Amino acid sequence: MHHFEMPDWAIQQAVSRRGRVHVFDKPDPLRTALLVIDMQNAFLMDSVAHSPIPMARSIVPNVNRIAHALREAGGLVVWITTVVTEESLVSWSVCNDDLSTPQRRQKRYDAMREGSPGQELWPDLDARPGDARIRKTRYSALIQGSSPLEEFLRERSIDTLIVTGTVTGVCCESTARDAMMLNFKTIMISDANAARSDADHAAALVSFYVTFGDVMTTEGILACLAKAVQA
Repeated sequence: MHHFEMPDWAIQQAVSRRGRVHVFDKPDPLRTALLVIDMQNAFLMDSVAHSPIPMARSIVPNVNRIAHALREAGGLVVWITTVVTEESLVSWSVCNDDLSTPQRRQKRYDAMREGSPGQELWPDLDARPGDARIRKTRYSALIQGSSPLEEFLRERSIDTLIVTGTVTGVCCESTARDAMMLNFKTIMISDANAARSDADHAAALVSFYVTFGDVMTTEGILACLAKAVQA
């Protein structure tokens, strides 16, 4: 997985704004959801991936550990995948036409169209029958029209989100930023997100931490959940 350490300047800047290093270190598990974003074959399986992220396979054990701990504590696990539809190709033409070549547009559609192998979760993920599954049509799962995620969370009185998955600085950060602006307490997990390079991964996490929310390790969030259960 990625090597990452939050730089001292970012910690100092965050502390100067919020008063301490971690502000969401006392989650209520019953009001917490783990979002696992785009850990699907379209990004993890080389034979079907339109944009493979090899590093994503390395975070699977940490994603599974967090999912297990949160379930045991009474929280929710939500598996979020991207689907590309004929409608979304048109309604999101800036992404699919202006920012993609025709060849890439077709490859993305083939990898994530309805019923494609790319829609399926990576088989090593420990997805359980009681978990939720939600599909999105934009990078962010929380932007208007992308998915029913916000309504799903509000109906269950969720106020804290743990964000994992791939790509760190694209779908994961986009969803996490929107979550904060929708007034969710949001935590990105540094060793349970994956990007194309260490530099891309770090840039997203630092930017998010300084302004938008919290960044923890897997061990850090597991310790927080354990303390919450014991309290």
